[in-house]
Parts: sequence; C-alpha cells; structure tokens
Amino acid sequence: MAEILVLYYSRTGGTAEMARQVARGVEEIEGMTARLRTVPPVSAVCEAVEDEIPAAGSPYAHLDDLRECAGLALGSPTRFGNMAAPLKYFLDSTGGLWLAGALSGKPAAVFTSASTLHGGHESTLLTMMVPLLHHGMVLVGVPFTETALSETRSGGTPYGPSHWSGPESQVTLGVEEKQICRILGRRLAKIAQRLGVVL
Repeated sequence: MAEILVLYYSRTGGTAEMARQVARGVEEIEGMTARLRTVPPVSAVCEAVEDEIPAAGSPYAHLDDLRECAGLALGSPTRFGNMAAPLKYFLDSTGGLWLAGALSGKPAAVFTSASTLHGGHESTLLTMMVPLLHHGMVLVGVPFTETALSETRSGGTPYGPSHWSGPESQVTLGVEEKQICRILGRRLAKIAQRLGVVL
C-alpha cells in the first residue's frame, strides 16, 4: 500500500475535519492509504511547546513522514492570507529533505479553512504551494469539471478545497465542501499511482 501524507494544523477543528475528508478520498483508491499527521503549536519564540504525543487527534509529524510518503496533502487555517505559523515552522525544518531531493516528483495538494468569507482562502492556498514547488513537488488542484466546485456556496477553489467556518468557527463542513475534499484526495492518490511514486 502506498501512503499519502495528509499533514495539517487545526485550532478549532475545521481544518482537521477537512483532513479527514481528504484522507477518505485517498482511501477510495485501491492500493492507497492515508497517513494523518498534525504539527504542534509554537510559542512566541518559535519552539514547539507541546508534548511529544498529542492528547487527542492525529500524531505529530516527523520528517520521516514526508520522506516515506507517495504524495502530500497540506492543510492549514488561514492566518492573514497565509498558512498558520506552526505549519510554516515545521516546513522550515525540511531543508535536509530539500537538499536530498526527497520530495521531488511527488504530487502535492493544499487545503484551508477560515472564519471569514473573504479572509484570504485563495492567497493561503497559493502561498502554501510555494515551499512545495521549492521541493520539486507536482501540484494537484480541483478542476471545474468537478460539479461540486461550481455548486458550493461555502468554500472551494480550483487551487484546493476551502471551508468557511463563519464567526463561530463552525466545524461542520457543507456537502460540497466534503465532496471537494474527497475529490482532492482521490485525484492526489490517482496521480501518485500514475507517477509511479510507490515506496
């Protein structure tokens, strides 16, 4: 079984639920499985402040998770139109993988959630792509041939799934949002197979 790493950071649960939906899509493809991982919060001095193992939810990611994956789905809440600091902090630690070309040629995709409708969904997705391009990854989006992308009223972009949680940070995803997340997971898994990324 080849694994797609679904790596995310979530504060209120919206991005975590999106990650679970992306993982469901990955596992709809025969021969593929999803590895859900998160990253710990960081302090004001940019040092991880959490225990080695989280009290609940997905385990914390290690560089080996990236090295061993056949593809990557990266998810973050929107923070001023960019990814959250804990995810950026983790990605900033991947210089050794970059030097080794460990991620080069693997497919990657991005997803985000935000509490405001115009809070920077698309700019967050685009800026999340930048370090993946530096790693030589092959970016996967959601084409408009997927009808859910045109029908959604709460989130979704061709750059990757998005979720508008509203001011109360509602975790519940809309029907189309779930569909778009699963579509992305399936596309990522299929493209990993086509690229022959099997470890």
